[in-house]
Amino acid sequence: MHLAIILNPANFMAIQTAGDLLSLAQKLQLTVHANRKVGNALPEAFGFKNLHLHDNDRQLIEQCEVIVSIGGDGTILRTAHLSRETRRPLLGINSGKLGFLANIQQQDMEQALRKVIEGRFHLDRRQFLEASFNNGEIHYALNEFVFSRKGTVSMVTLTAEYDGALINRYWADGIIVSSPTGSTAYNLSTGGPIVLPQTNVMVLTPISPHTLTSRPLVLPSCKDLTIKVEPIDQEILFSFDGSNHALPEDSPVVHIRQSEHYIDLIGLTGQSYFETLRNKLMWGADVREKK
Repeated sequence: MHLAIILNPANFMAIQTAGDLLSLAQKLQLTVHANRKVGNALPEAFGFKNLHLHDNDRQLIEQCEVIVSIGGDGTILRTAHLSRETRRPLLGINSGKLGFLANIQQQDMEQALRKVIEGRFHLDRRQFLEASFNNGEIHYALNEFVFSRKGTVSMVTLTAEYDGALINRYWADGIIVSSPTGSTAYNLSTGGPIVLPQTNVMVLTPISPHTLTSRPLVLPSCKDLTIKVEPIDQEILFSFDGSNHALPEDSPVVHIRQSEHYIDLIGLTGQSYFETLRNKLMWGADVREKK
């Protein structure tokens, strides 16, 4: 089996985990493909005969059967965008902090790899959202699109419509449009709901709205949610999965819906989304028990 490993070579914990993975790969007779920068950050890697180094991440993804992302959810998101068109299944090893997407812990890495080799896993499909502009630009987000104020302390005014019908004119710090996958990210921290993956919806969440009656809204993702910048002379920052861009001045209207693109996250037998929520959000935990 050929594995591709994606990680940030400047992240010490991720590099250390990559070294452990290479040792396991040699033990399990797996072939590993990695970026040359990872090899330079891990000198002992050049001693592994089953390691192939490439000049960029897209090249190594094309050579693999399974992608292993090492880091946190940020690394998973970057990997998802790199592999969006190849649709290779993705295994997330968490060497970061919370890690809703990268939910395999380092101590469970060998067990996870053995299960992948034996085919004892399921695929957890996560759809991208797609944002199209009037000027022809198209952007994709696995987590969320964010419209926020840029270079000002003033609130912004944004109009939201769904399938041609007016929802609301928001006066706020901005708006989040999240997928079910992104419901546990920025959306959650702003008071939005958690949505079960594979649910064909998107969540519209205002950021610090001026009125307390403006609440998050869950919408079917099969039709267009349209965000309009009105008036058009506002400075709006548009971002997708943490990548910031200035909103095109000639396209103050954005149409968002579920994309045909997706990634398949590898889930191990016995794992469930609710178990991840309990562990990451400490549901049911009583901190007094440790005192």
